[in-house]
Amino acid sequence: MDLKIIKATLEELAEEKGISKDKVIETIEMALAAAYKRDYGKRGQIVRAVFDLDSGGISFSQVKIVVDESMLKSEEEVAAEETSLRPEREDEIGGEQKRVRFNPERHIMVDEAHKIKKDAELGEELVFPLETHADYGRIAAQTAKQVIIQRIREAEREAIYEEFKEKQGEVVSGIVQRIEGRNVYLDLGRTTALLPAEEQVQHERYRTGERIKGLLLMSERQARVPLMYLSRSHPRFVSKLFEIEVPEISQGIVEIKGLAREAGSRSKIAVISHDQSIDPVGSLVGQKGVRVGTVIAELGGEKIDIIEWSDDPTKFIANALSPAKVLDVTTDEETHTATVMVEDTQLSLAIGRNGQNVRLAAKLTSWKIDIATREGREAHDTDTASPDESEKTEETSTKEES
Repeated sequence: MDLKIIKATLEELAEEKGISKDKVIETIEMALAAAYKRDYGKRGQIVRAVFDLDSGGISFSQVKIVVDESMLKSEEEVAAEETSLRPEREDEIGGEQKRVRFNPERHIMVDEAHKIKKDAELGEELVFPLETHADYGRIAAQTAKQVIIQRIREAEREAIYEEFKEKQGEVVSGIVQRIEGRNVYLDLGRTTALLPAEEQVQHERYRTGERIKGLLLMSERQARVPLMYLSRSHPRFVSKLFEIEVPEISQGIVEIKGLAREAGSRSKIAVISHDQSIDPVGSLVGQKGVRVGTVIAELGGEKIDIIEWSDDPTKFIANALSPAKVLDVTTDEETHTATVMVEDTQLSLAIGRNGQNVRLAAKLTSWKIDIATREGREAHDTDTASPDESEKTEETSTKEES
């Protein structure tokens, strides 16, 4: 047995599959135990193997579980089980441990266990050495091979799941593998991700072989390979894109305090700077708009309003209605309603197309916003007006102005 070749092979396998070398050795030990039991073991016996990578030595042992009478089935129960068409399973059902049938190859009574180990407790495992064999039959070797293949696959799936579980809430990139109906499947390298129809932006269309980004919402264990779920419509996707583009955010100098989004159309993002010398809005916009431009390009041209956050509700609400210019904001704490005064010429801009601007401002600030003109005429109510009604209000206001 060439230990150098074995070590090199194990390291290569561990690196290729993304699993630890200890996990690979554990898999080999399980395979050796399965082969031993196939040729030399007895029914119900628990066999374990230990493989010493440094010396190449292999040792085998038998495990017995310490039990007492209360943990065993009675002779009547055993007899009834043997005559039953559906024998009871020896496992946990409904959270209670079922009593088991005594097997001298698997169990050891507590009084016998105390002769071997004085402080042996119920449920404890006692280990007994087994004779080591060097020769195994073809079927045993095939059994070992199947165990190794199965366990390596399971370990690889678990490693992939854990890797992407740590990336939940982060932006990942993948290549469009296939499109089934409205569902898009992406190749992330080691696994596949699903971009479901409800997490897509309506006007976006994807092509096979195209590389796209998405927010990793969750990872799910599956029989063959873990499946990841992505989103391009989630508001957090926008904030994460800015985190990638704006180093001041990762450094903690600039913080995103809030974000409201209507995917594919428009987003409003509120930011604050923890350094008075740094302009938070300018940080996200970037020199000549390069930073916000990169995010907009990734979002397919979605409009983005970047405003400065304030702990003063009146100032924050006024900022949130940007690009409209606000004359005055009056707040009612009891109803959590803000009445915003604007010039007649700013009314349509404050409401926005289909009421989108004021609707996003209300989401961002968590205030109900009513907009009125200088004359005091109420023009829009974010709680009661639907997008269609908002459009009618905007048209009516425009006609009155003309």
